Amino acid sequence: MERDAINLGEVKIPKLFRLYLIPTLLGMLSLCAVTATDGIFVGQGIGSDALAAVNICVAPLMALIGIGLMLGVGSSVVSSIHLAKDNVKAARLNITQAMLAGSLVVILFLIITLPWPSATGRILGSSESLLPLVTDYMPWIFATTLFQIWGAIGLFVVRLDGSPRYAMWCNVLPGLLNIFLDWLFIFPLGMGLKGAGIATCISCFIGGLMAVIYIGWLAEKLRFIRLKRSWKSLRLTLRNIGYQCKIGVSALLGEATMGMLMLMGNLVFMKYLGNDGVGAFSIACYYCPFAFMIGNAIAQSAQPIISFNYGMKAFGRVIETEKLAIISAIICGLAVTLSFIFLPDFMVGLFLSGDTTTSQIATSGFPYFASAFVFFIFNLTAIGYFQSVEKVWPSIVFALMRGLIFLVPAFLIMPLLLGVNGIWLALFVSELLTSVSIVLFYIYNHKKH
Repeated sequence: MERDAINLGEVKIPKLFRLYLIPTLLGMLSLCAVTATDGIFVGQGIGSDALAAVNICVAPLMALIGIGLMLGVGSSVVSSIHLAKDNVKAARLNITQAMLAGSLVVILFLIITLPWPSATGRILGSSESLLPLVTDYMPWIFATTLFQIWGAIGLFVVRLDGSPRYAMWCNVLPGLLNIFLDWLFIFPLGMGLKGAGIATCISCFIGGLMAVIYIGWLAEKLRFIRLKRSWKSLRLTLRNIGYQCKIGVSALLGEATMGMLMLMGNLVFMKYLGNDGVGAFSIACYYCPFAFMIGNAIAQSAQPIISFNYGMKAFGRVIETEKLAIISAIICGLAVTLSFIFLPDFMVGLFLSGDTTTSQIATSGFPYFASAFVFFIFNLTAIGYFQSVEKVWPSIVFALMRGLIFLVPAFLIMPLLLGVNGIWLALFVSELLTSVSIVLFYIYNHKKH
C-alpha cells in the first residue's frame, strides 16, 4: 500500500503540519457535512419533532465516542513515544489493548440500554409526544457506537502509521454512502426516522471496518498483536489502559462536553420553549460538530508531531508545531463564527422550510450561539497540546471547566439574566472562561520557568 512520505523527526514543521492537517480536516469536515445532510433530510422529510428526537438520542453517543477518543489519544501518544524509541512491539500492544477495551465498553452500554428504549428515552429528557420517534431511532443509532468507536480509535492509529489520506477516506466514503442511504430510506422508501437510523448504522459500519482492516492487514508498523491469555498479561493490559485513559481523559471530557451541551440545552429549552425550542437547538447542534471537528482536526494533526518530537526531546519542534496549531485554531474559529452571524436564515432554511416557530427561534439564536466558536476551537487545540506532552492534570482540569464546571451553571444562570438569549449564550460564557483560565495558566508557568 502506498503511504505518505512522512518523517516526524526531520521534515520541516510547516510542511509536516500541512501533510497531516489537510486530509484530517477534509475528512472530518466531510463527516460533519454528512451529519448536517442527515439532519436536512430528517427536517425536510419528517419534521422538526424528528430533529428534536434525534438530538435526544445523540447525547449519550457523545460520551461513548469520547471514550473512543480518550483511548485513541492515549494509545496514540504512548505509541508515538514508543516509536520514537524504536519499540514497535510496545506500540502495537497499546493500540490492540485500546481497541479491545473500547469495544467491550460499547457492548456493555448496549446491553444496559437497548432492552428498555422507552425508559432510556425518558431519562434523556424526551417528552411523551416525542417518545415514539425516539424509540424508532434509538436502537439503530445506539448500535452505531461500536463501529464509531472502532473509527475513533483506529483513525489515530492510521494517521500515526503514516497514512492520513487513508484516514480521510475512512470518513469520506462512509459519508457519501450515508447521504445516498438517507435519501433512499426517508424519501423513496418512506421509512421515516427509523430509516435515517439504519442509514447511519450501515455507513458507520463501513467506516469502522475500513479502520479495522487497515490495522489488521495493511499497516506498516502498527498492526494488531496477539494478546497473551494469562493473569500477568491481564494486569499489563489494565495498567496500559489505565495510563492511556489518564492521558486521554480530557478527550473524553471534550466529547462529553458535546453530550452535556446537548443534554443541558434540551432540558433548558424544553423548560422555556417546549418542543419548538428543542427543535431549534437541535439545528444548532447539527452545525456545532463542524466547530468541534475543526478543533479536533487541528489537535489530532499536531498530536503525532508533538508526541514524537517530545519523545525525541526536540522541544523546539514541539513549540513550533503548537504555535501553528493555535494560529490555525483562531483563523478557523473566526470563519465559523462569521458564517453563523451572517448566514443564519440560509443555515436554518436548509433544515426547515417555511416560517415556523422553530425556525424563528433558531434564526434569532444562531448569532449568539456563534460567539463561542473562536474560544471553543482554541480550547480544544490547547487541551490537545497538553495531552500530547503527557501534561495530564492541566488537560483534565481545563476539559472539566468547559464541559461541567462552567457549562452547567451557565445554562442554569444565563436564562435567568437574559431570557432565551441567555440559553444561546451559555456555551460562549463557558468557553470564554476556559480560554481565560488557559491563558492565565500559560502566563503563570512562563513567568515561573
